Amino acid sequence: MPNSVIISKKILKFDKIISANPDKSLSIRWALMAAQAIGKSKGYNILNSEDVNNTLKSLKKLGVKLKKRKNYCEIEGVGLNGFNFKNNTEINCENSGTLARLICGILAKTNKTVILKGDASLSKRDFSRVIKPLNLLGVKIISNSKRLPLKIKGTNFLKPIEFEENIGSAQVKSCIMLAALNTPGVTKIKAAKSRNHSELMFKYLKIPIKINKSKNFDRIEIKGLTQYQSFNYNIPGDISSSSPFICLAALSKNSKILIKGVNVNPSRTGIIDILKKMNVKIIIKNKKKYNGEYVADLLVKSCKSLDAIKCEKKYNSRAIDEFPLIFLACAKAKGISYFNNLSELRQKESDRLKITSNFLKMIGIKVEEKFDSLKIYGNPKLDLNKKFIIKNYMKDHRVFMMACIAALTFGGKFEIHDKDSIKTSFPSFIKILKKIGAEIK
Repeated sequence: MPNSVIISKKILKFDKIISANPDKSLSIRWALMAAQAIGKSKGYNILNSEDVNNTLKSLKKLGVKLKKRKNYCEIEGVGLNGFNFKNNTEINCENSGTLARLICGILAKTNKTVILKGDASLSKRDFSRVIKPLNLLGVKIISNSKRLPLKIKGTNFLKPIEFEENIGSAQVKSCIMLAALNTPGVTKIKAAKSRNHSELMFKYLKIPIKINKSKNFDRIEIKGLTQYQSFNYNIPGDISSSSPFICLAALSKNSKILIKGVNVNPSRTGIIDILKKMNVKIIIKNKKKYNGEYVADLLVKSCKSLDAIKCEKKYNSRAIDEFPLIFLACAKAKGISYFNNLSELRQKESDRLKITSNFLKMIGIKVEEKFDSLKIYGNPKLDLNKKFIIKNYMKDHRVFMMACIAALTFGGKFEIHDKDSIKTSFPSFIKILKKIGAEIK
């Protein structure tokens, strides 16, 4: 089977209802937390993707027993620092930055060595951001220029730290939080705003945690060495995986879509706020609270005229994975859109700021790219009729999905390579597009 798709027709008018894809961030966090609980935990609606499956494989290598069924996954927790594995055990995180950074935290007290590896893309990413706090805690890490592979050896003498996380990385913050579980005393983190799934899960499990919020930072305190019990958890839908369909409806003519069961945690809904400011009609329906998270249905309708935006910095961490799609909307907006403080986009599976900028230039959009900023000159009359080949983007699933939405809304003939990239987060993406009415070969 070819590892590419061809899209040569815009999607026609549609009015569809779909269910949101399960949340990847929460699926991984549930598995890591369940592994350290006492007793058997069940995760329902867990995402069936490469990143999550690699998390489960990694836990098995650490001696955790688990069963994956059709409707749920059951994990038999070993308790805090209860992992049982051979010295120099190798764990391959493949493409998952979330797994690679968070698993470092749960290994903080293990006295055997683990060798952490990843694929070509993950091996280019910066791990100094987790190496530094773990070193301060007492963990020994040998690295390849602060990149994978990492050789990690924990310590029985972890010491609490006060650490300032000023990047706005939920992965770094969560890594420290997981290490704090096995650390005596109180670990303190001053963290720039980022998604807060880990904090909410800690609260749900009644792990001693204090959070004081200010405008730009959250001050988090965790009292370590508190064992928690097994727990069942129903994974809500992923707003990142819902975002391509939000943009598809917004950029298509005379169309609307209802996406059911989306996690609308305020730390993740930047794309909703940004697109609303651009004149996209998005209605949040049936909102309810579940284990600290908020779940709702999203109704999105076509937008006749998109307005350009000067995006405020406060939205950046809340939309970090959705910016390629947001940039796509800006390509068809009236006026010039401005984005700043986005250097973190260069630390993803690919350099998303550069790759998305090059993509927009390729389809005829004027773009000014700097190290951490982007200026997009929108063209409301954008209508493509050329052939475009999309490849060499480090097999980044977000870029693949963005390219598909561009092909279905802007026209032209697109040959998009590396379709297997979506297996990391959204294996059913193409299937759902076809159900909506997309013609994809």
